[in-house]
Amino acid sequence: MRLTLSEALIATLVTAALMYLLRAFPFILFSRKKPPKVLSFIEKYIPAMVIGVLIIYCLADPKYMTFSSSPWGIPAIAGVLITIILHLWKGNSMISIFGGTILFMVLERLL
Repeated sequence: MRLTLSEALIATLVTAALMYLLRAFPFILFSRKKPPKVLSFIEKYIPAMVIGVLIIYCLADPKYMTFSSSPWGIPAIAGVLITIILHLWKGNSMISIFGGTILFMVLERLL
């Protein structure tokens, strides 16, 4: 089934409006009152939990964590360490995640 240009345009506009409303909803909802404690907890602790899950996921794969042959787990360990260091230094989850991922990918290709 092919969409006409007008149908595709309508679908795109409806999707864009819905995405905008979904992203604006929390700001509209909590603009006049304090958010619930559970949201404050999530805002505070989710970045660290995401990093923890990524580290466990990375280290659980035996393909990347082999100590018996080259590269002896060096890319994964270096990626984890740089992620921790960047997060403690900058306190920014995106910098930490991207920095550790980039280092891991570079070392994985070089070693």
